[in-house]
Amino acid sequence: AMVMPAGASPIVLVLLLCWVAPSGQDLAPVQLRLGGPRGSAGEGRLEVLYQGHWGTVCDDGFDFHAATVACRQLGYTAAITWTHSATYGQGEGPIWMDNVRCGGSEGSLAECVHNGWGISDCHHGEDAGVVCSGQRRPGSSPQATTSGRMGEAPGLSLEEVRLKPILARAKLSMPVTEGAVEVKHNGRWRQVCDANWTRNNSRVVCGMLGFPQEKHINTSFYRKLWNRKLKDSNSSLKTLSQKNNFWIHRVRCQGLEPHLARCPMQVAPPAPHQHACPHGMHAIVSCLPGPAFQKGTGKGKGKKKTSPGKVSPGRALHLIPPTEGPRAKQHPATPSALVQAVGGLGSAPHSSSAPLCWQVRLAGGRNPEEGVVEVLVPVQGQLQWGAVCGSQWGLNEAMVVCRQLGLGFASHALQETWYWAGSPDASRVVMSGVHCAGTELALQQCQHHAPVHCPSGGGRFSAGVTCTAHAPDLVMNAQLVQETAYLEDRPLGLLYCAHEERCLSRSADHMQWPYGHRRLLRFSSQIHNLGRADFRPRMGRHAWTWHQCHRHFHSIEVFTHYDLLTLNGSKVAEGHKASFCLEDTNCPEGLQRRFACANFGEQGVSVGCWDTYRHDIDCQWIDITDVPPGSYTFQVVVNPKHEVAESDFSNNVMRCQCKYDGQRVWMHGCHTSDAYGADVVSDLERQERLANNLV
Repeated sequence: AMVMPAGASPIVLVLLLCWVAPSGQDLAPVQLRLGGPRGSAGEGRLEVLYQGHWGTVCDDGFDFHAATVACRQLGYTAAITWTHSATYGQGEGPIWMDNVRCGGSEGSLAECVHNGWGISDCHHGEDAGVVCSGQRRPGSSPQATTSGRMGEAPGLSLEEVRLKPILARAKLSMPVTEGAVEVKHNGRWRQVCDANWTRNNSRVVCGMLGFPQEKHINTSFYRKLWNRKLKDSNSSLKTLSQKNNFWIHRVRCQGLEPHLARCPMQVAPPAPHQHACPHGMHAIVSCLPGPAFQKGTGKGKGKKKTSPGKVSPGRALHLIPPTEGPRAKQHPATPSALVQAVGGLGSAPHSSSAPLCWQVRLAGGRNPEEGVVEVLVPVQGQLQWGAVCGSQWGLNEAMVVCRQLGLGFASHALQETWYWAGSPDASRVVMSGVHCAGTELALQQCQHHAPVHCPSGGGRFSAGVTCTAHAPDLVMNAQLVQETAYLEDRPLGLLYCAHEERCLSRSADHMQWPYGHRRLLRFSSQIHNLGRADFRPRMGRHAWTWHQCHRHFHSIEVFTHYDLLTLNGSKVAEGHKASFCLEDTNCPEGLQRRFACANFGEQGVSVGCWDTYRHDIDCQWIDITDVPPGSYTFQVVVNPKHEVAESDFSNNVMRCQCKYDGQRVWMHGCHTSDAYGADVVSDLERQERLANNLV
């Protein structure tokens, strides 16, 4: 019992009670596990068991210190890095922890500061993951278990995949590009449940069917249609639902898999006598047709009638075992299986409705991860191995090849392969002018010449790649940009060096130097390396450019690019920053700075560290002298020319909403391209509805 001292006021008693009362945050140790697709031991999506239910951790505020605590609790000696934006797939259940802040010395993740259990404004697209060192702590029990509810099924027998059209306009289209996803298993067509269905899943399905990408779809409309048909006693949907015809209960793809069998999935009801898709419906997918089947292209333009409910021939995908070849022997289980798809294939200018069979292999390299790129394509009606023309070959194209072969990421794209001897049966150039966005699942989805045009003639000028299992991943600190942005009217007399490096608008060329000033939108940049490898300049030190005015080297001529855009996307001002000082400005506790800024030193950004360019250095701005007042989009692109390979280029773009009244500037809603705030999501959804005439 607490005794109140004589003369003590009730206020003092209240303060004492507040001091001894617990904070309300449960500090009892919680159990952790790693979930997601199978990978190396010690890496995966971070999951927490609280009150008997497994949940996830939001990536907001999550950092290397939190990853260190989690890895130690999981029984590993240290953390290598952490991941964001559901790198290991989206989890299920509650998001137990948000804005986790650790000092790094805690014994359990529960000891770290966070919003409170289950208090979060995140979605599962923001699930955090960790990558721990492979070395386990002495005496630790293996606590890092992987969720067994969903698993990768590489041996899954998916005989065919198709889209079954639902709407009348979809039934009349040729080829079918929109409908319910169906898979053929043991000779029977089964449907896929839409539980937690994502655009990544749709992207994989569209890639399987040979389409270049997925399209946004109005799922609420299909849901209303589904519910209306369920109420109809004569509808086959009621019978289908009662028979539990949903064979695949849940699918969770990352968007890069070559087919559904490579995605984590649940193929049976989670419990006996339980429906596989409670309160759900069939998954609906809409794909973007290739150029040959788009309106106005002539070929494939007409509509061909098909029987209701029937899928036109060629809309099903067949998985064919890989044929013999240099890479087939070395990687028998890689997703380089020969895939046959009919109609609307990729975005090649010569796409047609005839079957095309493709396979890719590497030849002549010192190890299985490098070599000359060789493709198996139909030539005059016969399948033939051949080389790819090295002209215009770049990192995006190499990324697609490495992904298609299951070899990770591209570290180098080679336009000349003097030191690699290709296969004798593949000396002829059979593919040229390849142009990829870098996100395609296979090389046939990229644009290329038809017919082949390769003035260099192949041979030593054939395309080659070097693949790697790990790559860096640069992400901009959006919050810092928002907090540090301001305007400065800078005298021309202080801008001679910046003018020499073309960091001012062209109108500065016609001013009376050194009289006058330029209005600059200044801000700080902090670029984190959240990947699995150091970010290093592509060129060696011997090829760096010396700038006499600033008296330093540029290892990458355009490291970041800055744009000010109108709301319809037109550019009104721009800037850029060269990597004169690519270094580890700072690292979390436990990581060593290995790259320091000096003209005689090496440049780079280590895994887990970040490089900071302060607002007060030259060229860290956009010249807005000629920009009228208004509302704009402020955009920063890191590594804009893709000069250095990264595991994910989609998060290299940072955008803010910017308002300028002629004297002041307001920056808000800053986000990277895969981490939108709620207000930004709302704006994007509104724009998408307007674009699709849904409002």
